[in-house]
Amino acid sequence: MNKLIALCYFVLSLFGCNVGDSSFVHRTNVDGRDVLYSKAHVQAGVARFECLDSTSGKCHYAVYPRECAPAPAGAESACPAGSVRRFAIDRGDSRQIAGLRDFRLCVSANGGASGPDCEAAGPVASH
Repeated sequence: MNKLIALCYFVLSLFGCNVGDSSFVHRTNVDGRDVLYSKAHVQAGVARFECLDSTSGKCHYAVYPRECAPAPAGAESACPAGSVRRFAIDRGDSRQIAGLRDFRLCVSANGGASGPDCEAAGPVASH
């Protein structure tokens, strides 16, 4: 089904119809050095994620439906079960996913879980 939708959007784009492109750039710099550099582009329901640089060697992604709004302090987000996609991409690689539209994107250099507000789920211990 997702491939059919992507094909329809592609055909519409051939006739000059723009169905909504989005671009996301996440770049974190510490002391002049990239800690994380990621790009994502969505066109016709197909998202392409690129991990350009990450100190951990991977970019960790969490993709939330737009309706997963950040929850008030102390409460959990009301995201539909199974609606959040989490994946990691090696530095220098990319990944395409069809059927993604109207979403929130969180990216980090480590695998720490985050909510729709892109904040860590709990306190982070430091040593």
